Amino acid sequence: TKTAVYTLIRGFPGAEVLIWVGLFMIFYGLVYALNENDTRRKLAYSIINQVGFMVCAVGIGNEMALNGAAAHAFVHIIYKALLLMSAGSVLYATGISKFTQLGGLFRSMPMTTICCIIGALSISATPFTSGFPAKSLIAGGAAEAHMPIVWFLLTGAVAGVLIVAIKLPWFIFFQKDSGLRPPEPPLSMRLAMYAASALCIGLGIFPGVLYSMLPHATDYNPYTGGHLASQFQLLLAGTIVFFALLKWLKRTETISLDVDWFWRGFGKLLAREFDVRTGVAWQGIASNVSNVVQRFVKTIYKHHGPEGMLARTWPTGLMAFWTTVLLAATLILAYV
Repeated sequence: TKTAVYTLIRGFPGAEVLIWVGLFMIFYGLVYALNENDTRRKLAYSIINQVGFMVCAVGIGNEMALNGAAAHAFVHIIYKALLLMSAGSVLYATGISKFTQLGGLFRSMPMTTICCIIGALSISATPFTSGFPAKSLIAGGAAEAHMPIVWFLLTGAVAGVLIVAIKLPWFIFFQKDSGLRPPEPPLSMRLAMYAASALCIGLGIFPGVLYSMLPHATDYNPYTGGHLASQFQLLLAGTIVFFALLKWLKRTETISLDVDWFWRGFGKLLAREFDVRTGVAWQGIASNVSNVVQRFVKTIYKHHGPEGMLARTWPTGLMAFWTTVLLAATLILAYV
């Protein structure tokens, strides 16, 4: 996905259609991530949502937005890897990936819980985490380009991302006591999560390190008083909405219908029908081949079987007679 974003930055900056494609990706990913009961599928939909921010930034096309797309592509790898490692650690320890079957794991996996929370804060663009300086550039680019509708939708999407982000640690590590007491993952897995957590916090506290690597020089400062106040207000509103809607966000053992239904549902039906049709066709082919083989065997048997003409025994005298006739005919023809 990051290669695709890089290609868009290089080849299609300012293409307005990308703004609306990106916004569609943002809200499409949000809706499905909220409804998903499987941790891995939820994170996969979240990737669509986050890449939507980058695509939208490329469509805005000014230097600040392109810086935001590049910065977001970089930090997204880090905090999404952290979230995937956190969910993967839970799957490794419990063998379970369903939200409805998890809960209360903070009691036995406190460090994994902390790492997952750091990842959730980063993806929500919480100040002093890596997502904040990156997404601030994208929203700032929309404001600089005088696109109030786009800015409003991006700002609202940040609150929506928080609701989705809280869902992961809340339903896995808190919410209810599932009775599971898995141990922390092995040290090698924990070290990887610690490193990603440190990067999420370090790039959030020192955004200049991130900004120094961007394609366009910038003196943008995300940590102004007004920006911090508005961001904390936005995140607080998202948190209130999450807990207000908590009973509706609790999932049951259902499957979200998406385009993958075409190969998961319709595709299965198509494969079954194809199997039936090919089975009938194969039976017809096999029957025709069998009939041809049987006729061939009958013909061979007719001529070479015990009663066949070619299977008869001939007297020696008769064979000598016909040999003499053939030799005589040959001599006559030779001298005529």
